[in-house]
Amino acid sequence: MSESKLAKGIVCGALIGGALTMLDRSTRDTVAQKSRYIGKQIRYYSKNRQELITTLEDQITKWKSFYDQFASDATYISQKVNEVKGITPQVKTLLTDTKEVFTQSKEEYKSIVIPESDENIVKQ
Repeated sequence: MSESKLAKGIVCGALIGGALTMLDRSTRDTVAQKSRYIGKQIRYYSKNRQELITTLEDQITKWKSFYDQFASDATYISQKVNEVKGITPQVKTLLTDTKEVFTQSKEEYKSIVIPESDENIVKQ
């Protein structure tokens, strides 16, 4: 019982809303113009069914091509993301190793540049 009330309420609301929007002249003109255009299209394609079929097939082909290209691009991007995920730990390890080498080399460079005897003088 409540389902039929809901459906009736939705239909009544849509009809009332549609009727209220028709109070605006530009909306009425637009609806009338589009209705005439659709009517002409229906009459034309009802007489030329083969052209309708051809048009629909062209649209299907176009959208299928779009989907195939999109799927291909998505696969490519996914592969590149996975490659980056694999490279990231390697880069992190490389940077850590490089930092450690520079830290160790810093002390060695110090000893080369400043001899131990001069180092004692600098500390005093």
